[in-house]
Amino acid sequence: MTTVCYFDAFSGISGDMAVGALVDAGASPEALIEALRSLDMGARFEIEKTKRGGVTASKFHVGFEQQGQAHRHLKTILGMIEKAPISDRAKQNASNVFRGLGAAEARVHGVPIEAVHFHEVGAIDSISDIVGACIALDLLGVDEIHTSAINVGSGTVNTEHGVLPVPAPATAALLEGKPIYARGPAVELTTPTGAALAVTLSAAFGPLPAMSIASIGYGAGDRDFKEQPNVLRVLIGQKTAAIEATLVSVIEANIDDSSPQVLGYALERLLEAGALDASLSPLQMKKNRPGTLLRIIAHPHDQERLSTIVFAETSTLGLRIYTAERRVEERRIVEVQTEFGKVRVKVSGQGSFTPEYEDCRAIAARTGTPLPKVLAAAQEAYLKSARTQQ
Repeated sequence: MTTVCYFDAFSGISGDMAVGALVDAGASPEALIEALRSLDMGARFEIEKTKRGGVTASKFHVGFEQQGQAHRHLKTILGMIEKAPISDRAKQNASNVFRGLGAAEARVHGVPIEAVHFHEVGAIDSISDIVGACIALDLLGVDEIHTSAINVGSGTVNTEHGVLPVPAPATAALLEGKPIYARGPAVELTTPTGAALAVTLSAAFGPLPAMSIASIGYGAGDRDFKEQPNVLRVLIGQKTAAIEATLVSVIEANIDDSSPQVLGYALERLLEAGALDASLSPLQMKKNRPGTLLRIIAHPHDQERLSTIVFAETSTLGLRIYTAERRVEERRIVEVQTEFGKVRVKVSGQGSFTPEYEDCRAIAARTGTPLPKVLAAAQEAYLKSARTQQ
């Protein structure tokens, strides 16, 4: 079985948040701290149970027993990792993360990677964060890592090079081509260290992969926000056969004063804007008025954008938003040849099948054949193909 780790970065990601979340999910804090002490950096480590926005989480602290180097070159850091008595996989992962971080810094500053001085990211606490996260992943036996779209925050951040916009240049360079967004307080939510861990180690970015969850952990950030829990959530579990199993946002509104034309247009706009599904259902409302239930299923990171469309395109003054699990069985596409042309057929892992409606509709419109006859021909062609392969 493949053990999967999912970084749910709805409030950003940093190195210490990653370590805290992985310990919270079950990585041994004693084994982690013992391994970090072997780096011999003159540092002390502590895992503290705390709360952020009412959510219980683990906070990873690094303290200095003696003054550490403020700046280090990549070569020095890689040497420290190579000499450490930790697993080969943890060494390789940590080294790769620092190489990615070094490449981003070199790109931002326009210098060779060998000349990059690691400032904040090269200090003892950040070395501890990156190596610690890789050790914790190894302790949990993680084989594959996935990451959600990343909330990077907004506003500005103070750095060695002055005040810079969020995301900081190195963070932005690392996250190029990855799904990011900004929501919540105007602060830096994702650090270069956190971005480097996610980008270097993740097999994919997007929704929660199909998995059976074994443990969940929360890693606390430094600040406590009113807008949202400042935590990184990790989900650890076994990969499953379903190709889609994820948390979704369900957005609902009861509407009794919008015309059918308006509601139909709103539905089209929502689907075009990325809603996973959207539907209209009749219902009886207060004062015996007939109304319509508008229900939208969306990725959590799309809920605000889709809610804005609902308010703009309908007369509703309020929405209900709640979280639900969406699970889809494994399926594959098989193409069959009918007397009218080729048709794709969806086949589930349990063996049930359905001809692709759009293919059958296009054939019916092109040939003048009744749609039921095209559907029947596609079903017969698939069954004949399945019998031949048995």
